[in-house]
Amino acid sequence: MKEEIGEVLARDLRRAAGYIFVGLPVRGSDTGDYLVRNILGVDPQNHLVAIGEHVEPGNELLFCRRDQQTAEDDLLRMLAAIGSQLNAPIRGGVYYSCLGRGQHMFGAPNRELGLIREILGDFPLVGFFANGEISHNRLYGYTGVLTLFG
Repeated sequence: MKEEIGEVLARDLRRAAGYIFVGLPVRGSDTGDYLVRNILGVDPQNHLVAIGEHVEPGNELLFCRRDQQTAEDDLLRMLAAIGSQLNAPIRGGVYYSCLGRGQHMFGAPNRELGLIREILGDFPLVGFFANGEISHNRLYGYTGVLTLFG
């Protein structure tokens, strides 16, 4: 963990709280999908990290950070991928965003909806905030889920 999060945060792991999270890759995902979970505690003497999810021995995990630029780059990348797969006009959409995103993450009100419109075009679009976002059979956190209707 210390190697991955960088020298400054590794010196004081308490500063990493709320900034560094654990990502659990979704097996079989063709998009590099992963579930983000909170770090609940760190025991540096025993090299242990407690997270808000049950993890089987041998499961892969990664460390990720939450910041405006990373979140915006990730959203733009995903929107470009969605846009390249569209074969019909979008008739409407619903966007579910985590409470941990929004204006506090993106620096301006409605920034996420604005980026969706900017990349995918103008169509009827509504959004709301949630504390856990569902996509397929998974409960996500710290993410946005876009449902489009064609």
